Amino acid sequence: MPDVSVLDVLLYGEQIGTLTLVQGSRSLFAFNKAYIDNPERPTLSLSFKDQFGQLLTEIPPTNTRVPPFFANLLPEGPLREYLAKQAGVNEKREFFLLWVLGQDLPGALTIRPADGEALPPSGYREAGGARNTRRGNVLRFSLAGVQLKFSAVKNAGKNGGLTIPAEGVGGSWIVKLPSERFVALPENEFSMMTLAGRLGIDVPEVQLIELDAIEGLPEGIGHLQGQALAIRRFDRTEAGPVHIEDFAQVFSAWPEDKYKPASAKNIATVIGIEAGDDAAAEFIRRLVFNTLIGNADMHLKNWSLIYPDQRTAALAPAYDFVSTIPYIPDELAAIKYARTKRMSELSFDELRYLAAKARLPEKLVVAAAAETVARFRDGWGEARKDLPMDVSVAEAIETHMKQLALLTEKA
Repeated sequence: MPDVSVLDVLLYGEQIGTLTLVQGSRSLFAFNKAYIDNPERPTLSLSFKDQFGQLLTEIPPTNTRVPPFFANLLPEGPLREYLAKQAGVNEKREFFLLWVLGQDLPGALTIRPADGEALPPSGYREAGGARNTRRGNVLRFSLAGVQLKFSAVKNAGKNGGLTIPAEGVGGSWIVKLPSERFVALPENEFSMMTLAGRLGIDVPEVQLIELDAIEGLPEGIGHLQGQALAIRRFDRTEAGPVHIEDFAQVFSAWPEDKYKPASAKNIATVIGIEAGDDAAAEFIRRLVFNTLIGNADMHLKNWSLIYPDQRTAALAPAYDFVSTIPYIPDELAAIKYARTKRMSELSFDELRYLAAKARLPEKLVVAAAAETVARFRDGWGEARKDLPMDVSVAEAIETHMKQLALLTEKA
């Protein structure tokens, strides 16, 4: 077993650094000199900048795990277990998961073994694991998250269907399969995303698609019923990939701490500083919308920045808008607003307090919230009639709405 293994870290196809595993457990990340010396370097993450905007070059090593920025590129929960099993790698060995999943990560980042070996050394693979696993079979499921989802390409020849690439790399769509636990989850997310778009929120293209219109579904994922949700990837364009990072990465939080270390106020502060007032207003619109629909799972990984010019942060398009309360009754938001987590207590006074603490113009915050509430009131009735949400979802949202300060008080 080698004492040292090295992964090259590339951004927009150019190597910017290395991840090194020493003696099987200690991970070191270092930028290369060319990246450090480049005054026009593309941004990897705000977490690698100091308070003056200068690049941090002394990155603390980690034991067993890779640094938080890289850990957040990997899938979580059952999806990680599934992928690790397919690759024959211990699910806790994040370095080796990056080894096999690094060709189709979110954003413009790719990670590849420096020695060119597709699979980790045999000494690091699980006993009885999938020794002959083709790397492509794992790559196609490499997107971060918990729900079973994968990257796919549009299949114009099959009624707008989608194809899971045989070798897994690329694809401009994300496909989310139906849940065995939650009824009509893709229909729920499609409805909430569509309604958000109608209200003026920046959302990517979404489609519901029949399961038999998806080619290349893997074996062993269980018996699924209903439709799948396809979302156009906003980090993939005709000109090439666009880099993104979520706010767990921004705040250097471990994936399992995505509910803990920061609040909506903290996110708003970063957006205001890095992306400006228009982006801050869009953040408020999304915050209010998800409160109105009862989404109790808007954690740090469900907010992202995007770098259209490779250097300057903008608020990425919206994603993962789901009304969670029909499945898990919970009146607490995933993260604190400013002083409270209770959705019923997100009032205009709370928003004014958030604006003050985040150093945002109060008028901008209140106006964005009031406009969203008004548009939601006007659009909800039609949405209930023409969007494919389950009756139980609509009824849960309407019960939830009756408790909200946003709908009972004036701005």
